[in-house]
Amino acid sequence: MDEKLVIKNKLKYFRRVCSDLTQEELASAAGCTRQTIAALEKGTYNPSLGLALRIARVLGVSVDELFSLAE
Repeated sequence: MDEKLVIKNKLKYFRRVCSDLTQEELASAAGCTRQTIAALEKGTYNPSLGLALRIARVLGVSVDELFSLAE
């Protein structure tokens, strides 16, 4: 498997539109840093499974709604 795994996300949408949280507030609730949230939103970082689950729980959505594999 030589292909690089590319994960798309709707983190910024769910954070801003559905939850009205700042990056800092989401990071604090999910147990990570604001920089991690910013990198996730930019698509330059892929979360661990644990972090993806924590973020989804904070936002009240499923991991499948939040993250998907790029086609």
